[in-house]
Amino acid sequence: MDAFGKYKTVISARAADKKILKKSQDGGIVSAAYIYGLENNLLDGVIVADKEDEFKAVPKVATTPEEVLNAAGTKYTVCSNLSVLKNAIREYGCEKLGVVGTPCQVIATRKAIKYPVGFRHMPDKIALIVGIFCMENFPYNGMKTIVEEHCGVKIEDVAKLDIGKGKFWVYTKWGETKSIKLKETHPYEQIACHVCTDYTAELADISTGSVGSPDGWSSVFVRTAKGEEFINKMIDEGYLETKPIDEGKFGLGILEKLALLKKDKNAKEIEHRKEIGLPVPY
Repeated sequence: MDAFGKYKTVISARAADKKILKKSQDGGIVSAAYIYGLENNLLDGVIVADKEDEFKAVPKVATTPEEVLNAAGTKYTVCSNLSVLKNAIREYGCEKLGVVGTPCQVIATRKAIKYPVGFRHMPDKIALIVGIFCMENFPYNGMKTIVEEHCGVKIEDVAKLDIGKGKFWVYTKWGETKSIKLKETHPYEQIACHVCTDYTAELADISTGSVGSPDGWSSVFVRTAKGEEFINKMIDEGYLETKPIDEGKFGLGILEKLALLKKDKNAKEIEHRKEIGLPVPY
């Protein structure tokens, strides 16, 4: 079974700008790519998952590097990024739009490009699709329950959330760290995640996540000619630091293990749903 889908290269990378690294989750690849695109006229607008009070994720069209930086960091809750596609093009007048999303959102974006029913004039406006590695996601109330009831932290006191080393981590504004084993978070996952077999956002131009790279770095799959040109320009102009990805057990090995785990587990769930007559959204 193919773990990662088609790609040209895979590297470890991080933003060269310390301001981006300070605000970002890991290597700051999405923020760095967006800021580079806006500053160099490759993008004139980007869709981000911004954060309201109490870690509620909301989709937003950003048109300045400052807006991108303000939205940096992973939210670990469902955010309907694609709901503002039309706004970005019609209301903001974006001609070169950057879109970021989880694998399911990347799939939906590609479908909208290929079959633009209800999305007229949109396909040629999408200039870059960035995908985020994702095993599962949480509805807001599910995420809030994990934070408040299992980790004992009021949601308004959270500074940062993270997933790593088999745990869901909560960092408070007061410097405390709480965690819960990931296996205890499964009841709170979005149900649709259980029929998604894509871990590394295989249909993006560039896909990225922390797994497979050291702390503070991100693993980056460069998948398309468009993505390759964009990344190479970022590297040439000093926006990214890069190094070869670790191909061993704790590099590509763990990434492959997780990607195949999601494919295998959720393929079985798809077959189970078909057997009992439940719909499968594929």
